[in-house]
Amino acid sequence: MIDRFEWRDLPVGVRVAVQDHTGAVRRAESASVGRNSAFAASLTTAEGPVFCKGGRTGSSQAVMHRNEAAVSSHLPGDLAPRLLWQVEEEGWLLLGFEHVSGRHADLYPGSADLPLVADAVTRIAGITPPATRRMIAAHWEAALANETDELAARAPRYMHGQTLVHSDLNPLNILVADTARVVDWAWWRIGAAWIDPAFTVVRLVAEGHEPGPAEEWAAQFDAFRDAPAEAITAFAASLVCLWGRRFAGTAATEAARTWVEHRMTNGPGFP
Repeated sequence: MIDRFEWRDLPVGVRVAVQDHTGAVRRAESASVGRNSAFAASLTTAEGPVFCKGGRTGSSQAVMHRNEAAVSSHLPGDLAPRLLWQVEEEGWLLLGFEHVSGRHADLYPGSADLPLVADAVTRIAGITPPATRRMIAAHWEAALANETDELAARAPRYMHGQTLVHSDLNPLNILVADTARVVDWAWWRIGAAWIDPAFTVVRLVAEGHEPGPAEEWAAQFDAFRDAPAEAITAFAASLVCLWGRRFAGTAATEAARTWVEHRMTNGPGFP
């Protein structure tokens, strides 16, 4: 997690610009999770609660926040919090979102949240994405350009498609109440419809599922069930390579490694 700024630490002009939208900020509670925003807090304001996050305009965080702002108008309000306003002032970019209640999703085996998560994954795949060239296959190809693992390097060839992909469906990005709502769209891309179900398999394994049952859960999605076996195996191998560089030893990286070993041992999708 990056170092977080408190509300009082933001430049005066930035706070004034936010309050032009919200009225007086009476309380600010910094988010306890997340790694992509220099500022992230629930604000209690004269106009009601709002979730605000952002970063410096010259940083990589600003690119991610602009990505999120670009997709927000395409997302149904009952699937993702609505973007209410955007402020760019004194070298800061801040986004204000509808404040939604809920707890982080439980993905453990047998969880009652799993059908709600499945519904969210289905709904994401049905959204018409923005007209853009944010193709996940090209992004993956560039990231794997110097990769020597032949299986991992095959992944991009299978990732082409026209489906909106969230690409970071970890439990912290899924808020559950009566339904599951998905937050943090900074990493969205466009690609094959099997990709988000496959990302979710890794998260299920990280939360205690065996790889086989995790794949059975993902097989409820036609795109995952019908994907070439090698595509899924190569994708899992690519996650080990890419995540291992930045997140070695994390539960997600180790889950991806466990998944690859399962697929290699059980035979699908490799020569």
